[in-house]
Amino acid sequence: MSTTLNWQKSSFSSGDDDEDCLEIASSPATLHLRESDHPATVVTPAPAALRALLAAVKHGLPSGP
Repeated sequence: MSTTLNWQKSSFSSGDDDEDCLEIASSPATLHLRESDHPATVVTPAPAALRALLAAVKHGLPSGP
């Protein structure tokens, strides 16, 4: 069974012809992420990996040496 995904741009996107934005779509089992300038490349992270990513973004990524 194939599901058509309804992609939505990030609220931080300018809304113009800006092609540098994150898009997200949901399916019954998970979330899907892609960059608008590479729509054929879709990332479907495991729930734990997505939680870790969102926590890192929310709290700031640690700086390297």
